[in-house]
Amino acid sequence: MGAVVLACTVSLAQPGPAMPENVALMRRGNISVSFGGPTRAEGRSYNNAPTFFVYPDSRLDKAGAEALLDAMDMQAVLDENFGTVFVLNPMGDTYVADKDFDAFVEMFNRARSGNLKVIGFGNGATFVNQVLALKAADHIAGIATVGGKPAKLPKNVHSYGVPAFVADKSASKAAKVALEYMSLNAEQGPYEPLLQIVVSTKTEPGEVFANAWDQLFSRNFRFNNYNHTHYEGAKFGEYGPYELEPYADWERLGIKRNIVEYPATFRQRTLDGPKYLWYEYWPEELMEGAPAHSVPVVVLLHGNTNDPRTQIETSGFLQVAGEERFFIVEMEWQGTPNYQAMGHDGIESVLAILLEKYPQLDPSRIYAHGLSAGSMTATALGIKKSHVFAAVGGNSGALFTGHWIGPFPTFEAIWAEATQKRGAVETAYCSVFGTKDTTVPYMTPDDWKGNSYLNAWNAYEQMNGMEVVDQMDFTAWPLFGQPLRDRETIRTNKGEGIVLETGQLYKGNKPLIKIVAVVNYGHWNFIPAARIAWDFFKHYSRDPETKQLIYHP
Repeated sequence: MGAVVLACTVSLAQPGPAMPENVALMRRGNISVSFGGPTRAEGRSYNNAPTFFVYPDSRLDKAGAEALLDAMDMQAVLDENFGTVFVLNPMGDTYVADKDFDAFVEMFNRARSGNLKVIGFGNGATFVNQVLALKAADHIAGIATVGGKPAKLPKNVHSYGVPAFVADKSASKAAKVALEYMSLNAEQGPYEPLLQIVVSTKTEPGEVFANAWDQLFSRNFRFNNYNHTHYEGAKFGEYGPYELEPYADWERLGIKRNIVEYPATFRQRTLDGPKYLWYEYWPEELMEGAPAHSVPVVVLLHGNTNDPRTQIETSGFLQVAGEERFFIVEMEWQGTPNYQAMGHDGIESVLAILLEKYPQLDPSRIYAHGLSAGSMTATALGIKKSHVFAAVGGNSGALFTGHWIGPFPTFEAIWAEATQKRGAVETAYCSVFGTKDTTVPYMTPDDWKGNSYLNAWNAYEQMNGMEVVDQMDFTAWPLFGQPLRDRETIRTNKGEGIVLETGQLYKGNKPLIKIVAVVNYGHWNFIPAARIAWDFFKHYSRDPETKQLIYHP
């Protein structure tokens, strides 16, 4: 039970009780935050909130720092994205590489932000180019420099690279700086499209920030989930390079977001009170002109106490929808002081409302995917609401044993329903987990009995009429404890040591259970796994009349 309570809490940048001496100014977006749900349904969640370190040309007092930030005109971005900005002076009269790098590391450890953007002007730009880009590139999500001198790269430098926006009134000087960033990124560049270099001759602070945000900063974020879970915190360099991932931008993908607040009960139709909340994401060309029953539906379910926008911003399903053009609905299913809990029946009711509201949606292709507690709920939905969903799955969550009162499904209850339906009902299931997850731990050779992931696999084996494999042999099969078909090792460029190991469990010729281990990964979404889950889901549909599962090889 403890793992359920602890699952999935994300921290905003925290400057600490006392500012370091080089902080001239700190400013945040003017938005209040309520963990467990939004106080403002518009905008984005606190997940991946950007933090900006600004290095000025020379030391600034508070008034000078205020003037610089005002000239950069970044408040709207801070407000929309829960952003934080620090203006950081040199530790002395001028920038000194070692001393100011140590100050950077101290601020990095305090801020605890994976989505760190660094901006430098003049001498500050030179410090960023020549020191931070070389020593901290793989911890920074984006760099913008104005008028700085280029880096001096040592031979055979190894780097995971950094996206960079380079501005200088002189096009030739900007090109020299950009060339060094291209060399820095060369090792990863062909494999990582987010490692962009943008060059500009516009150097006014407002123009620089607006262009850098539009062309570079708003397109990516970094975080580190290697050998730990990112929201637990980490010191600079503790777990190696940070993953570079795409920032959620539905408009750039041609997707429109609708925010829906729906009356929760008959009484609340006339009185003020909590409502239901969900977010709809529509590929724009399908909103009006798509044929009836032609657009698949993916339900995204957030983790325990998360903002409901967590999954669209961190799961990778937005990017997959941008390619595959399906509809996403993201629900506040747990309830908050502002919004009502839905429960399993409420999720089904929302889908019924959507199918009536949008005839384009395909009732035969409805899928659910979640994170942590949301993955537990998706796991339960595939069995409790098997008549609705063709396939379900999730990251970092399965079925815990035990008895408690609350929204989280237990293995015992789901097993009973799976037993009642055994052989008569089928639902496809995709299980994704990190092998270094300490919140919802995966099996080990010495501790696997009653493991929540094994519980989920067994529940689906039971309902689907498959052999229930509840005895593990890690000597013969070291990672999964049992033989899987279609075994595949997928190597990624997402930091050190992050490898996907996948396989499937079959019933006859149907791969009804997909298992994905993210090796050396903690408790969270792994964005590339969204594509794997979707490629598994889309082979399945459910006949709206007979409710039978249909496999499309």
